[in-house]
Amino acid sequence: MRLSSWSLSSAVFRTGFDFGQREVAHWFPGHMAKGIKQMRASLRKVDCIVEIHDARISFFYNCTNYTNLFHTHLLDVRPHLLVLNKMDLADTSNKWAILKQLERDGVKNVLFTDCLRQRDESVKKVIPLVTQLIESSPRFHRDEDRSYCLMVIGVPNVGKSSLINALRRINLRKGKASKVGGEPGITKAVLTKIQVCERPPVYLLDTPGVLPPKIQNIETGMKLALCGTILDHLVGEDIIADYLLYSLNRLQRFGYVEKYELEGPCDDIQHVLKSIAVKLGKTQRVKAITGIGDITIKMPNYTAAAYDFIRAFRKGELGKVMLD
Repeated sequence: MRLSSWSLSSAVFRTGFDFGQREVAHWFPGHMAKGIKQMRASLRKVDCIVEIHDARISFFYNCTNYTNLFHTHLLDVRPHLLVLNKMDLADTSNKWAILKQLERDGVKNVLFTDCLRQRDESVKKVIPLVTQLIESSPRFHRDEDRSYCLMVIGVPNVGKSSLINALRRINLRKGKASKVGGEPGITKAVLTKIQVCERPPVYLLDTPGVLPPKIQNIETGMKLALCGTILDHLVGEDIIADYLLYSLNRLQRFGYVEKYELEGPCDDIQHVLKSIAVKLGKTQRVKAITGIGDITIKMPNYTAAAYDFIRAFRKGELGKVMLD
């Protein structure tokens, strides 16, 4: 939703987000380190790397040198496909500019997908594209193997398992092989081969989502948190909600005004959360000490309001955005 210039004439928005002394908590539990070790060990039997990220942060690939996590030359000699998933939630009006920038950065094979949509034409392009990439590249010791093996890698909660299930649905007419969830950390270990196509025989290795042990850029970390890649409580729902409000106003995406029936755009997160809590009836009982004894009063539940605000963004209810 874009409001008219008249509606915005009195609105004043922040020109930057004050992170203060905060640091994004580094969500790197034991299963991530174990997963990276397993993934490195499995690379020799892999023909192509399929890297999947959230389309709303298309340039995360470059920000963190994500593939450097594997510290191996084996990635350099494998064909690589970058899949930018959740395109239904992203503003892709500048899609070609994004592709051009990625190409300048050395990433030539890119697909935008929406793996949860039953008839996503982009997902249908994955197998033909990786087949072409594999057949035009040296396979080394795998040259006699008639089947192809792909490894799917990416940060948590970007749709790796959803991609596998979509490929099985499209090419094999079969159901789910990987568990799917709306929070990071559903896949905890490298799984066995999962077949996703018969002609040619193509298998995929699902892997746990892994993050760099240290995210150098705190704003990149906040974008990851906003997209649900880091568990909310490690960063704080209040901080994520405030960064969300800042981002929506910066991008002039005012869908939140209509959804929560606010008087207009606002840059004060406390005011916005209070309005959300009142509208949705999210209150909590709080004891107050007075001169005549303790009494219980109802107060807006800011945490519950922040949770609803963040979830609305992640489901696309506040409009499509591109955070990069």
